[in-house]
Amino acid sequence: MQEGVFQRKTNGKNSIMPDDSDKPIFVAERNSMWALTGDRVRFACMARRKNHIKEAQVIAILERAKDTFVGRLSFDHDLCTLISPANVLANSIIIPRRKLKGGKDGDNAVVRIVEWPDQDHRNMIGEVVDVLGKAGDNDVEMNTILAQYGLPYKYPKNVEEAAEKISAEITPEDYAEREDFRDVFTCTIDPKDAKDFDDALSIRQLKDGLWEVGVHIADVSHYVTEGSVIDKEAVKRATSIYLVDRTIPMLPERLCNFICSLRPDEEKLAFSVIFNLDEEANVKAYRIVHTVIKSNRRYAYEEVQELLEQNGVVDGTGEPAPAAPKGGYKGENADALIMLDRLAKKLRAARFKNGAVKFDREELHFDVDEKGKPVRCYFKRSKDANKLIEEFMLLANRTVAESVGKVAKGKKPKTLPYRVHDNPDPTKLETLREFVVKFGYKMKTDGTKGALAKSLNTLMSACEGKREQNLIQTVALRAIESSHAELLRAIFQAHTVVRHTHDVGRESCRRPSDMSVPLLVRRREVEGDMGIVEVQIVVGVIKRERHVESIHADVEVEEQRIAQRRGVCAACR
Repeated sequence: MQEGVFQRKTNGKNSIMPDDSDKPIFVAERNSMWALTGDRVRFACMARRKNHIKEAQVIAILERAKDTFVGRLSFDHDLCTLISPANVLANSIIIPRRKLKGGKDGDNAVVRIVEWPDQDHRNMIGEVVDVLGKAGDNDVEMNTILAQYGLPYKYPKNVEEAAEKISAEITPEDYAEREDFRDVFTCTIDPKDAKDFDDALSIRQLKDGLWEVGVHIADVSHYVTEGSVIDKEAVKRATSIYLVDRTIPMLPERLCNFICSLRPDEEKLAFSVIFNLDEEANVKAYRIVHTVIKSNRRYAYEEVQELLEQNGVVDGTGEPAPAAPKGGYKGENADALIMLDRLAKKLRAARFKNGAVKFDREELHFDVDEKGKPVRCYFKRSKDANKLIEEFMLLANRTVAESVGKVAKGKKPKTLPYRVHDNPDPTKLETLREFVVKFGYKMKTDGTKGALAKSLNTLMSACEGKREQNLIQTVALRAIESSHAELLRAIFQAHTVVRHTHDVGRESCRRPSDMSVPLLVRRREVEGDMGIVEVQIVVGVIKRERHVESIHADVEVEEQRIAQRRGVCAACR
C-alpha cells in the first residue's frame, strides 16, 4: 500500500502522485472511488498487463482537499443539482430542497458536501451555504471566481465592527514619540484608480549638497494588535487580491482606505526610512524611525510621467531631466519630483551594475465602466514614474534588512523574514537557452552570478521592443524564479536579493508579513530577538501567503477570460 495525492481529469485520465515519487500513476475511473483533485488517498498498484501502462486503484480516501464547491443551481422537476464550472466533480452534487437557503434555478451558489459517495451511492449530497446571485451579473461572476478558488469575497461582520471601533485620533503621546515630517514636502504616486495610498516619498535639501529622502509606509501595526480579530482575519486572507474591476482588501476598508491611507492634507502615522543621499545617490546616512507625515499631493503615475517628459525626460533612456531653463522647471512641485527621478535613476544604474536583472514586462490592463463591464483593454508598460517609486522602495527594503541581518564581526544577527533568491536551476537555464536560440538569441548558462546576470540583461536588451519580448521575459522569469521565504540568522548579502525583506518598503496593508516587519523591528529595539515560537508563527504566515499568491495567479487568468468574453476589444483575444 502507498499514499499520494489524487488528480482528476475531465477526459478520465486520472492519476495519483505518490508521496515518494514525482511520476504520476494512471487511475481508471472505475478504480478511483470518485476521489477529487487534491484528495489524499491510499492506493495499490495493480498487476501490470502486457503492453499497458502502470495502473493504480484507490483503496481509501484519507483526507478530502475541500468540502465546498461553487457552481450554478440547476432544477429538474424536484431535483436540484450543482453544475460546477470547473467540471472537476466525479458525479453530481444533489441538494435537497430544504437545504437550498433560498437559491433559485440559475443562481450561482457555494455548496458544502454533507454526504460523500460510498459503494451504494455515487452522488454527493450537499447544502447551500451561500447564494451568490444570478449567473451573468458582474458582481456575481467575480464573487464566484473568488469562491471557486477558496478566496474571501466578503468581510465577516465582527471584523468590520472591530475596525469601526479603532480610533483614527493621533494622540499627544504619538506626536511626542515620533519624528515630525508634516512640514516636509511629501507625496504619494499610485495608479490613477488606486483607493488606498500606503506609501509616500518626502524630499528636502540639506547642507553640503545632500538630499534627505524619506520612504514612508502607513504604520498599520500601530492599529492592528497581535491576536485581534482583525489580525487573525488578515492572516487568513494572506494578501489583498486585485481583480479587473475591484480590490478585495486584506484589511477592512476603514483601515486600508481611511485610517492607514496616506491621503493628501491629512496627518498620518508612518514607519519610515530616512536617507541622506549625495548627488550620485550614495547613501551617506540613514535612520529607521516612526513618523507623523502630511502628504501635500496625491499623484497618479501618468501625471508624474507627463511632468517629467514636459521637462525633457525621454522615457526608457535612463537619463534624467536636463538642467532647468531660466524660468525653472514646468509643473507643480517639479523641482522635487525631478530630483527624486534623478536620484532614482542613479540607484537603478548602480543596482544593475551590481548584478540585478532587468525585467520590464508589459501587463494586460482593463478599463471598466460603472457597472464593471470591460470597455477597453491594453498592454501597460512600466515607465520612469513607476521606476521612481520602485527604486526607493527597494532601497528601503534592503536598508532595513541590512540593519538587522548585517552586523559587526562576532555579533549575532537578529531574526527577520527575508525573501531569498537561490541560484537558478541549471536545467531551467539550459531550457531557456534552447528556447531563445529559436528566436536567434544567445545566452550563457554557466559562470559566476555576475556573468549570468550580465548575460540575462544582454538578452533582455536584445529582445526589447520585439514581438517576442513578453514571451521571452515570461519564460526567463520562470527560469530564474526560485525565491523562498526564510527566517535567516546569517549575514545578509544584499546585492544578490531582489526583494530584500518581506516588503517593509511597500504594501503594508496588503500582506501580513509586511505588517510584521515594522512590528518585529520595533520589538527588536525593545525586547531583543524573536523567540522560537514567534519564528514558527511568522514562517507559517509566509507559507500561507505564498499559497494564496499562487492561487491568485489562476484567479487573474480566469477573470481575464471572463472580461474577454464580455465584449472587450479584439486586442485581448
